[in-house]
Amino acid sequence: MFAVEVRDHIMVAHSFRGEIFGPAQRMHGATFVVDAAFMTRDLDTAGLVVDIGRAIAILREVLEPLNYRNLDEVPAFAGKNTTTEFLARHIHQQIAACARDGKLGRAASEIDALRVTLSESHVARGWYEAPLG
Repeated sequence: MFAVEVRDHIMVAHSFRGEIFGPAQRMHGATFVVDAAFMTRDLDTAGLVVDIGRAIAILREVLEPLNYRNLDEVPAFAGKNTTTEFLARHIHQQIAACARDGKLGRAASEIDALRVTLSESHVARGWYEAPLG
């Protein structure tokens, strides 16, 4: 399997509901390093998984509406705990939509999987991985 991975980051504020979250039930900030790994069994005719420049631009586009935001105020997240895992899936879905719209320069059907990883710190991260289709 071949892969190309690009990286960016977001800074957010949010709170969680539920005793399991302890003090994180209160409003707090988080900085996530976000990695998007595009995986395929075969390279395209140019010898690429995807164009890195396009992948970086898509990741930046997807993250922009979340950056420097209070996620508790984002209508699409109403009533949801915006955990690392939840955000990884949300970002994956947004990147997949961009790929299906042709923004990668390669058909989404040719990408076997996309993994979106959010690193909370140097000791904790979570990810969501699935096909783009």
